[in-house]
Amino acid sequence: MRISTDREACVGSGACVFHARGVFDQHADGRVLLLVEEPDEALRAAALTAAANCPVNAISVNDV
Repeated sequence: MRISTDREACVGSGACVFHARGVFDQHADGRVLLLVEEPDEALRAAALTAAANCPVNAISVNDV
């Protein structure tokens, strides 16, 4: 799986960090910071939950 983010769409809700702290963080401006573009199996479920809970769909998940 490969994750991508749209920082322009991000509103800084922090839902991604709440659900997948090992995959996402927030820049000083509050917008999404992608830490792991291709998470391992241990982080996969959390990354999918974070993407599903992003209020503006700024996280995309694609199968590789």
